[in-house]
Amino acid sequence: MLSALCWSHARRKFFELADIKENARQKKPAYDISPVALEAVKKIDAIFEVEREINGLDVASRLEAQHRLVRPLVEDLHDWMQAEQGTMSKHNPVAKAIAYMFKKDRWDAFTLFLNDGRICLTNNAAERALRGIALGRRSWLFAGSERSGDRAAFMYSLIVTAKMNDIDPQAWLADVLARLPNTTASRVTDLLPWNWQPSAHRRAA
Repeated sequence: MLSALCWSHARRKFFELADIKENARQKKPAYDISPVALEAVKKIDAIFEVEREINGLDVASRLEAQHRLVRPLVEDLHDWMQAEQGTMSKHNPVAKAIAYMFKKDRWDAFTLFLNDGRICLTNNAAERALRGIALGRRSWLFAGSERSGDRAAFMYSLIVTAKMNDIDPQAWLADVLARLPNTTASRVTDLLPWNWQPSAHRRAA
């Protein structure tokens, strides 16, 4: 199964070579800025701009817009990078940034989003959701057992899902735990974050 790779990670490699502000802060000369990397950032940013505009559309509409608006930009970027790569030493930092995207099967993984309107251009949302867990990993480094680790992963998934549905995880969890003993198995799905409605007592509170 092919993974969908993150364009933010690919862009970062070019951005670091074209970061005018960072070079100025470090008092590096202007010629240290790579014009090829700068052009790559501009081309990738054009793809990001279109994706931001169509974000939120239903899957079919998003896919149609990607074929019409994004695919030509991606194909242009591919051909341009391929031509530029042919003029550089493989040790050139920009050539390495290009090679990162062209490594075996990676281009197919980078462009997988063009064939599936459900796939995002980046995995930034997932990384933001995991940041809190990463920051606190020392606190829960030892779950006690594999079963406890599975339970922790299950709870993290539910909490992040609640947040994604604009629900306060603490309020949702407290309400669900209070109602669960009197809820039949067939109605448990009503308590999932995307279906949940707070109880009358919770609404009054």
